[in-house]
Amino acid sequence: MGTACALLAGVTDADPVLRALAHPLRLRMLTLMWPGPLSAAELARELDISHALASRHLRRLDAVGLVELAEERTRRGGRERRYRTVHGSPLSDRRDGAPMLAATLAHTLNERAARRSPDGRGVTVDAELWVAPEEWEAARRRLAGAAAELHAAARPPRTPGTIPVGMSLMAFPLEDLEETS
Repeated sequence: MGTACALLAGVTDADPVLRALAHPLRLRMLTLMWPGPLSAAELARELDISHALASRHLRRLDAVGLVELAEERTRRGGRERRYRTVHGSPLSDRRDGAPMLAATLAHTLNERAARRSPDGRGVTVDAELWVAPEEWEAARRRLAGAAAELHAAARPPRTPGTIPVGMSLMAFPLEDLEETS
């Protein structure tokens, strides 16, 4: 997990939410818990990591309010705590953490791209465009709507009749370098 440590290098202790989001594994955990609660054991199985590591990352997410306890139940003589992602996007308007979040998303995108289905259709876009402010706002709303629509349709991992889908999206207005020089 050397890459994850490198992503965390530039993040200070000043913002614990950004620090929690800086780890690609925690970002995946949030995505997996979006449609419904999962325990540390379930996350460990899905992510192919140890139960202890899943628990540690889950505690970190809980400590900064990105997940919440959804249910507690008795299982095999012990207590199982299942958490869900707190809905809402702490990512969208975080200009202060944009470079760190971009690096984390790039890391996650790289991992997902390696798992892309050979016969699955997708959309790939990279652009730096000049558009009218009202066109940007309309496009931003449509992109946010598409992301919300996919999140609303999300089901727990491996639900029959579903397919895994990857999406990384970061769209924002740029500073005009000539105006800031």
